[in-house]
Amino acid sequence: MNEKTFTISEAREAIPQMRRLMLTLREERASLVKLHPYINEARAHAEQNGGTPFGAFYLKHAFSFATTLDEVERTGAIIKDFNAGLIDFPHEHEGRIIYLCWKLGEDDLGWWHEIDDGFAGRQPIDAIHDKSH
Repeated sequence: MNEKTFTISEAREAIPQMRRLMLTLREERASLVKLHPYINEARAHAEQNGGTPFGAFYLKHAFSFATTLDEVERTGAIIKDFNAGLIDFPHEHEGRIIYLCWKLGEDDLGWWHEIDDGFAGRQPIDAIHDKSH
Protein backbone atom coordinates (compact mmCIF):
# COMPACT_ATOMS: atom_id res chain seq x y z
CA MET A 1 0.00 0.00 0.00
CA ASN A 2 1.39 3.36 -0.99
CA GLU A 3 -0.12 5.75 1.53
CA LYS A 4 0.08 9.50 1.23
CA THR A 5 2.66 11.14 3.42
CA PHE A 6 2.50 14.64 4.85
CA THR A 7 5.22 17.12 5.56
CA ILE A 8 4.91 18.80 8.94
CA SER A 9 3.73 21.96 7.19
CA GLU A 10 1.07 20.08 5.19
CA ALA A 11 -0.22 18.38 8.33
CA ARG A 12 -0.35 21.70 10.16
CA GLU A 13 -2.25 23.28 7.26
CA ALA A 14 -4.76 20.41 7.42
CA ILE A 15 -5.59 20.97 11.11
CA PRO A 16 -8.45 23.49 10.59
CA GLN A 17 -10.12 21.13 8.10
CA MET A 18 -9.59 18.12 10.40
CA ARG A 19 -11.00 20.07 13.35
CA ARG A 20 -14.17 20.85 11.36
CA LEU A 21 -14.51 17.30 10.07
CA MET A 22 -13.88 15.67 13.45
CA LEU A 23 -16.49 17.90 15.11
CA THR A 24 -18.99 16.90 12.41
CA LEU A 25 -18.14 13.21 12.86
CA ARG A 26 -18.52 13.51 16.62
CA GLU A 27 -21.94 15.21 16.29
CA GLU A 28 -23.23 12.74 13.69
CA ARG A 29 -21.98 9.77 15.69
CA ALA A 30 -23.74 11.09 18.81
CA SER A 31 -26.98 11.45 16.82
CA LEU A 32 -26.66 7.90 15.50
CA VAL A 33 -26.07 6.53 18.99
CA LYS A 34 -29.19 8.35 20.28
CA LEU A 35 -31.33 7.03 17.41
CA HIS A 36 -29.95 3.48 17.53
CA PRO A 37 -32.50 2.10 20.05
CA TYR A 38 -35.39 3.27 17.85
CA ILE A 39 -33.81 1.70 14.79
CA ASN A 40 -33.22 -1.58 16.65
CA GLU A 41 -36.86 -1.62 17.77
CA ALA A 42 -38.04 -1.07 14.19
CA ARG A 43 -35.68 -3.82 12.98
CA ALA A 44 -37.07 -6.22 15.61
CA HIS A 45 -40.60 -5.60 14.31
CA ALA A 46 -39.73 -5.53 10.61
CA GLU A 47 -41.65 -8.73 9.87
CA GLN A 48 -44.81 -7.12 11.27
CA ASN A 49 -44.37 -4.07 9.00
CA GLY A 50 -42.64 -2.26 11.83
CA GLY A 51 -41.19 1.13 11.25
CA THR A 52 -40.08 4.21 13.00
CA PRO A 53 -40.60 7.89 12.43
CA PHE A 54 -36.87 8.23 13.14
CA GLY A 55 -35.76 6.24 10.08
CA ALA A 56 -35.27 9.28 7.85
CA PHE A 57 -33.32 11.09 10.58
CA TYR A 58 -31.11 8.05 11.10
CA LEU A 59 -30.38 7.80 7.36
CA LYS A 60 -29.62 11.53 7.16
CA HIS A 61 -27.09 11.28 10.01
CA ALA A 62 -25.63 8.02 8.71
CA PHE A 63 -25.12 9.56 5.26
CA SER A 64 -23.50 12.68 6.74
CA PHE A 65 -21.23 10.54 8.94
CA ALA A 66 -20.18 8.35 6.00
CA THR A 67 -19.50 11.25 3.63
CA THR A 68 -17.53 13.15 6.29
CA LEU A 69 -15.51 10.03 7.10
CA ASP A 70 -14.79 9.62 3.38
CA GLU A 71 -13.63 13.24 3.22
CA VAL A 72 -11.12 12.61 6.02
CA GLU A 73 -9.89 9.38 4.43
CA ARG A 74 -9.42 11.02 1.02
CA THR A 75 -6.93 13.47 2.58
CA GLY A 76 -4.69 10.58 3.65
CA ALA A 77 -5.12 11.34 7.36
CA ILE A 78 -5.97 8.38 9.60
CA ILE A 79 -8.62 8.59 12.32
CA LYS A 80 -7.43 6.68 15.37
CA ASP A 81 -10.16 7.52 17.89
CA PHE A 82 -13.53 9.14 17.14
CA ASN A 83 -14.31 10.00 20.77
CA ALA A 84 -10.96 11.66 21.43
CA GLY A 85 -10.81 13.19 17.95
CA LEU A 86 -7.40 11.62 17.40
CA ILE A 87 -5.86 11.79 13.93
CA ASP A 88 -2.51 10.60 12.60
CA PHE A 89 -0.74 11.96 9.53
CA PRO A 90 1.76 9.55 7.92
CA HIS A 91 5.16 11.25 7.63
CA GLU A 92 8.41 9.99 6.16
CA HIS A 93 11.26 10.48 8.62
CA GLU A 94 14.76 9.03 8.24
CA GLY A 95 13.58 6.53 5.62
CA ARG A 96 10.61 5.17 7.56
CA ILE A 97 7.00 6.14 8.14
CA ILE A 98 6.04 7.65 11.48
CA TYR A 99 2.80 9.36 12.47
CA LEU A 100 2.39 13.04 13.17
CA CYS A 101 -0.29 13.03 15.83
CA TRP A 102 -3.03 15.59 16.48
CA LYS A 103 -5.96 15.49 18.86
CA LEU A 104 -9.14 17.56 18.77
CA GLY A 105 -8.71 20.39 21.26
CA GLU A 106 -5.03 20.89 20.51
CA ASP A 107 -4.28 24.20 18.82
CA ASP A 108 -1.38 22.94 16.76
CA LEU A 109 0.39 19.82 15.62
CA GLY A 110 2.85 19.17 18.42
CA TRP A 111 3.42 15.42 18.60
CA TRP A 112 4.60 12.37 16.69
CA HIS A 113 4.96 8.66 17.42
CA GLU A 114 6.25 5.47 15.88
CA ILE A 115 3.53 3.52 14.08
CA ASP A 116 3.56 0.73 16.66
CA ASP A 117 3.72 3.01 19.72
CA GLY A 118 0.41 4.79 19.33
CA PHE A 119 -0.84 7.68 21.43
CA ALA A 120 1.00 6.52 24.56
CA GLY A 121 4.32 6.86 22.73
CA ARG A 122 3.82 10.47 21.63
CA GLN A 123 6.95 12.58 21.55
CA PRO A 124 7.33 16.33 20.94
CA ILE A 125 7.43 17.17 17.24
CA ASP A 126 10.33 19.56 17.90
CA ALA A 127 12.62 16.51 17.93
CA ILE A 128 11.96 15.97 14.21
CA HIS A 129 14.10 17.88 11.78
CA ASP A 130 11.88 17.98 8.72
CA LYS A 131 13.72 19.35 5.70
CA SER A 132 10.36 19.89 3.98
CA HIS A 133 9.06 21.86 6.99
